[in-house]
Amino acid sequence: MSATWEQVNGKTIVKMTVFGEPVPQGRPRFSTINGHVQAIDPKKSRNYKQLIQLEAQPLFYKGFTAIEAASRLKLHIFRGIPQSWSRKKKEAALGNILRPTSRPDTDNYVKGVLDALNGFVVKDDSCIVHIEAGKFYSDRPRIEIEVEEISDEMDSTAR
Repeated sequence: MSATWEQVNGKTIVKMTVFGEPVPQGRPRFSTINGHVQAIDPKKSRNYKQLIQLEAQPLFYKGFTAIEAASRLKLHIFRGIPQSWSRKKKEAALGNILRPTSRPDTDNYVKGVLDALNGFVVKDDSCIVHIEAGKFYSDRPRIEIEVEEISDEMDSTAR
C-alpha cells in the first residue's frame, strides 16, 4: 500500500504502511575527520529511513505539502513471529495475548520513523506533539504510520 492523505474537517491525515521487518534507529558511530567529529547513521537504519521516504513519494504527486501544524503520530509496529516458536505461542502472539517485550525498544522505532518523516510528511519533526506507539507480532511484518493534524485547542487529556 502506498501512502495516502486526505483532508477531514480541514485537517490533514496521512496514512502509510511500510512492509517488511521494521528496523529501529541504531546507535550512531562517531569518527573524527580533520579534527571534526562526525556522527554516522548505521547503514541498516539509513536504508530503512530511505524506504519510508520512498513509500511517501506518491503523496507529492497528489498535491500534498508537508504538514506544519501541531500533529499526532500513531505508530503500529508489527514484528515477525520467530519460526522457532510453538504453534500455541504463535497463536497467542497473533491474538495479541503475547506482545514483544524484548529489544529493540519502541522508542528506537519511533526515532527512526520521525527522522524519515522529517522534511517529507512533516515540515519538521518538532511539530509532532503527541505520539502513540505499540509493538505487536504478525505473520506480515510491517509498520503502519498515521500522522494527523490536531486542533489548536488544548487536548482534553492534557488538562
